Amino acid sequence: QQETMNGMMPQNPTPQIYEVLKNPRREDDLNNDIYDDIDDFEVFDMIRMINDPEHPLTLEQLNVVKVENIHVKDHENRIIVYFTPTIPHCSMAALIGLCIRVKLLRSLPPRFKVDIMVSPNSHNSEEAVNKQLNDKERVSAALENDTLLGVVNNCVAHSDE
Repeated sequence: QQETMNGMMPQNPTPQIYEVLKNPRREDDLNNDIYDDIDDFEVFDMIRMINDPEHPLTLEQLNVVKVENIHVKDHENRIIVYFTPTIPHCSMAALIGLCIRVKLLRSLPPRFKVDIMVSPNSHNSEEAVNKQLNDKERVSAALENDTLLGVVNNCVAHSDE
C-alpha cells in the first residue's frame, strides 16, 4: 500500500488521473515587457503544479483545480479560486486550500484579495472548510505550526516548474 507524504495511508488510494494542459500560458503572459492584467489562466498556472498532500500527483492531474473554476477581476483586485477535492469526505481539503492560498500569497501582488473555496456541493464539510480557509487569523495560526508549514512547503516546492 502507498503512504502519503505525512506517512499515513491515503483516503483515496486510486484517484482518477486527468490529462494536463501542455502549456496554458499565452505568449503575452511570457513577455515581461508587455503589461497585461492577471487573468484566470495566469492564476491557474501558479497553482496547477502544487503537489497533492496524499499522492505524488499535482492538483491539475487530479482535477482538483481547473481554469474554469478560477475567477479573476484584476481591476477590482479580487480573485476567487474554487477547488474540488477528489472525494466528498477528504480530510485534506483544508490543507489543499491552505497550499493554494500560500502559493498565491507568495506569487501575486499584495493588492489582491483572494478567496479560496471548496467547489459547491463537492465536500461534506464545505462550509466549515471555506470558513477556515478565508479566516486570516486561522490561516496565520496554521502557518505558525512548523509541521504544517513543512507539509505546505513540500506541496508547493516544485510548483514553479
